[in-house]
Amino acid sequence: MSEVYCSTGSLTFRDRQFYLDGKPFTILSGAMHYFRVVPEYWKDRLMKIKACGLNTVETYVCWNLHEKYPNEFDFSGILDVRKFIRLAEEVGLYVIFRPGPYICAEWDFGGMPAWLLRDPEMKVRSNYKPYQDAVDRFFSQLIPLVSDLQNCLKLPEKSSGGPIIAFQVENEFGSYSKEYEHLKFIHETLVKYGAKELLLTSENPNGITNCPFYDRALPTANFPSMKVGAETFDLIRKWSPSFPLMVTEFWSGWFDHWTSTHKGLPLDDFAQTLTDILDAGSSVNMYMFHGGTNFGFMSGANRFPESTYKPDVSSYDYDAPLSEAGDVTAKYLKARDIIFEKILKPQGINSLPTIPPNTPKASYDSIEIKEYLSLDSILTYCNEKVESSKPINMENLQIHNGFGQNYGYILYRTTIGKGRTLRFEKQPTDRAQIFIDGIQNGVLDWREDSVEQEVNTDKENNTLDILVENHGRVNYIEIGESLLNEQRKGITGNVFLDDNLISNWTIVPMEFEGDFVQSVLHGNNWTSSFGKDIPVLCKTILTLKDTPKDTFLLLSEWGKGIVFINGFNLGRYWSEGPQRTLYVPAPILKTGDNQILIFEHQQIGKKVAFVKEPILK
Repeated sequence: MSEVYCSTGSLTFRDRQFYLDGKPFTILSGAMHYFRVVPEYWKDRLMKIKACGLNTVETYVCWNLHEKYPNEFDFSGILDVRKFIRLAEEVGLYVIFRPGPYICAEWDFGGMPAWLLRDPEMKVRSNYKPYQDAVDRFFSQLIPLVSDLQNCLKLPEKSSGGPIIAFQVENEFGSYSKEYEHLKFIHETLVKYGAKELLLTSENPNGITNCPFYDRALPTANFPSMKVGAETFDLIRKWSPSFPLMVTEFWSGWFDHWTSTHKGLPLDDFAQTLTDILDAGSSVNMYMFHGGTNFGFMSGANRFPESTYKPDVSSYDYDAPLSEAGDVTAKYLKARDIIFEKILKPQGINSLPTIPPNTPKASYDSIEIKEYLSLDSILTYCNEKVESSKPINMENLQIHNGFGQNYGYILYRTTIGKGRTLRFEKQPTDRAQIFIDGIQNGVLDWREDSVEQEVNTDKENNTLDILVENHGRVNYIEIGESLLNEQRKGITGNVFLDDNLISNWTIVPMEFEGDFVQSVLHGNNWTSSFGKDIPVLCKTILTLKDTPKDTFLLLSEWGKGIVFINGFNLGRYWSEGPQRTLYVPAPILKTGDNQILIFEHQQIGKKVAFVKEPILK
């Protein structure tokens, strides 16, 4: 590769140095994803990023929420990315824009929409034509939406332009593929729809040599420490004497998997690596600076080499400088000191903005569950039911104009006779609860490589229910493996009782989306008493007399499920941990009555509590 990339935007470089509008510039950035933070708190978090001495915010873009189904685009509310960028500009921050279309991010399917999996031949992150067409359609809506907010378009009268100084081309592509032509396609599509600012790639140490793209974009590094990042820096220096050093992802902490122990990055290690990066003359983006929350069903999963499927928790606290609730941490204060002493003070800057106060927190009295709704009653509110001779996975259901089910749960119901062993052709994905006549018989999930469950039915006409939970699609797989493994959710294959094929299924997608949640909340099938049968919907009310404050929902008696407050899906909980509480941002609460809806499918609790701080197992 003889040629090297040269930026024609407002952010340029030469001799290892960035220049912004012709002046030397060090990128001091923090990652924050608009789709993980309620919009009412965007400005607070951005102001805290600014007060730490940073000059830039970085964000990914979540294709799967912006285009829930083909040609159904949403850029409103928590997805109003243009408003987020404008707020960053108002606060005084530049923006690094990472539109994917694949983002990893511990986000379901790496941000790619589940409906791609409808195509049995789909090859994501490649030049497979249907994938290219889908990416082109999304970028045709996304890039023009923000293209006028590029810094290079600023006019003297400020009638145009904005804070965007860079776009990323794909994401850690070298860890997945060597298909240079696909990166070229993403690059050309970005440019076609209006990207004019600097283009960059970011790679972790495992992937940076697999698919070099430095003729069309600035190569940058992702790593947790200089011990593993030094070789990446050396390689970038070797490729061109012009390239500045940039760590697009300095991993400030780490994420957690369900059933594992809590992880993070010790403060001293964080401080040393940040110091080392700046001492090397590198720009930096702290990933994450503020992690936020995987609300709803959006947490992803990992499958590293020589390991099983590992689903991510709802919290994306990440042990970042700002906590999940946006609170300043010791890591934040340490980063602020280092940046001020090493970069800003030598530039003649003698003070930093005042740090905004943390949002107020509250604990509320425990409240008892008031009403219950059985599984059969829940199913009366599910409008979509599919009759089939064999099981069908979520993505292949003939619903939503033929594009299937994206998230949630799926119930398979049929009648079976006498038999001993239930056997699946393939293990259900991701967690299957098996019920005989309403009584749980067993559970199959990723922790045991089993496709069989003893049922021992001794009579004819037994109702078999199999409730399968989609626990999140894998967002990261290293090169040489198919990203589509384990991605299609539910039952993919036949089911047998002993050696007899089971047929005549009723399949019910349980998506728990807005209309369903509202109809259930206002339905008249609720009862004031209930046994121990699961799954079940539980309802209660939190009454607030004063202005709501941030809080954390604690379900210490409960087993596994999801929680809605005022129709807002907070995410998954599970007694296995390590996460034991769910973050409840004040803006989803209101003075007066707040409706709490819990879908529990392991162990019913009697009450819920609200505490001031998160709890880890």
